[in-house]
Amino acid sequence: MSSQFEIVGIRPADAKPPVRRQKWYRGKPLFAAALLGLIVAGCLGCGYIMTKDPSYMNLSNCNVAPDREFLFGTDTMGRDIFSMIWYGGRISLFIGAAATVVSTFLAIVFGALSGTAPEWLDTLLMRLTDILLSVPNLLVTVLLQAILGEANVLSLSLVIGVTSWTSIAKVVRTEVRQIRGSEYVIAAKCMGGGFFYILRKHLTPNFISSIMFMVVMNVRSAIVAESTLSFMGIGLPLEVISWGSMLSLSEKALMTNSWWMILIPGAFIVATLLCITSIGNYIRKKANNTQSNL
Repeated sequence: MSSQFEIVGIRPADAKPPVRRQKWYRGKPLFAAALLGLIVAGCLGCGYIMTKDPSYMNLSNCNVAPDREFLFGTDTMGRDIFSMIWYGGRISLFIGAAATVVSTFLAIVFGALSGTAPEWLDTLLMRLTDILLSVPNLLVTVLLQAILGEANVLSLSLVIGVTSWTSIAKVVRTEVRQIRGSEYVIAAKCMGGGFFYILRKHLTPNFISSIMFMVVMNVRSAIVAESTLSFMGIGLPLEVISWGSMLSLSEKALMTNSWWMILIPGAFIVATLLCITSIGNYIRKKANNTQSNL
């Protein structure tokens, strides 16, 4: 008789609670990744979607508001803004990526060197890093660019990269100090492994996840730096089309009430920065969850 009845409210001892499977897309920045992918794809494939030559100055169509012929309007020199957005985006994205490569390389080498150095040298290198952190990056960037002369894509990428590695270096140094006493690192040293061999084979794979958030955010910072310098008139020249150089015409746009010359490039910059920020925050949360589970 007992098998025919079940006591309500009491779960059998061998019963397992139902497992709720979290949907695979929950918490992931899918919209940000898709939007950023569309912007990057449009910039890389700009030759297929540009309606006009972005560098052609049509003086008979200056300051034209957005219409069917000029989808995003024209600037003060008669250039088509729609074509300039996609063509110039390649320059801005290249500067962001190239500057990040430079800053990440410097940060990894400097941070690993400080983390494996003796105590006195480690202290000296970290004090140097603190001094560089206390100086605004924009001032150092302007100074270095003034030394190099007229700005171009490569020089601007180099200058921005050289001035934005210090924060990542401090994180790398902390991570290296925690793993430098590991058995595999000591074994590699005993077998004659050099600094760069150990850094590439043993150190970098263990701390790369901790700095990925900062690396992604450095792309955003580099794009902002390029736009800021061009807006101030000390970045790329006007003949080099980028999102920042397009914003350098904002003063003339305000005088002629040409709102599209400011709004459209600014919207693309803001959208790109927000997408990168969202992806960077997701990487940071994922790295924190991974470390908390260890």
